[in-house]
Amino acid sequence: MADSSKRSGTARAALAGTGRSRRKSGATIEQSRSSKQAPFLQNDVTLTDRAYSQLEELIVTLQLPPGTALSELVLANRLGIGRTPIREALQRLSRDGLVNILARRGVLVSEIDLRAQLRLLEVRRELERLMARGAAERATPEQRARFSEIASGMRQAASKSDDLLFMRLDQKFNTLVAAASRNEFASRAMGLMHGLSRRFWYQHYKEAADLPLAARLHAEVAEAIVEHRVDAAGEASDKLIDYIESFARSTL
Repeated sequence: MADSSKRSGTARAALAGTGRSRRKSGATIEQSRSSKQAPFLQNDVTLTDRAYSQLEELIVTLQLPPGTALSELVLANRLGIGRTPIREALQRLSRDGLVNILARRGVLVSEIDLRAQLRLLEVRRELERLMARGAAERATPEQRARFSEIASGMRQAASKSDDLLFMRLDQKFNTLVAAASRNEFASRAMGLMHGLSRRFWYQHYKEAADLPLAARLHAEVAEAIVEHRVDAAGEASDKLIDYIESFARSTL
């Protein structure tokens, strides 16, 4: 009986060990799969972001003008990015109002509408004041250092009338204000407007805009944020929108 009991206990231990081994082996396989999948997913997101950034700049700077029909294959070859990230980037651009995805007609770059731009500015004024004040109050030291760099860059763009530098700094400024304001609802709403606003600016600035003034007004908002001056940031934001609205109306 003792030998039989001992053999039974040994068998149970062996079976338990086998179960633990199988579970461990299964976990190892799952971990291996996850480790293989994670870089792919991370890389896929990065490619989508890159495709979005490059296509947005091409549309905003009118290298892809309003009414242009877009092909995923052509864009993939042009940017050296796969068709899936291109497709996902086009979906984001559609939400931003920069492209229209039409059944049986494909993807078209959206038209520029002055009346829509003026309605957009009504909303931008309230949101940008709110976000500028929030950024002045809540920005981290690292973010304030970046605002300081943007302000310096904007003053450089003003002194040289460098339109491309201004456009790129403007995008960085908008993204940083959205992050520093710590208000995800306002930043989501603003994200739908910035591309349309920058494209309108790029279309008309050569005949109607005062680029050095626009750059200085951006610098003043950034400097108020750096210095924690909440009221001044809101007032500087209003001055900036005043100018942008007058610029829009001057294109009539």
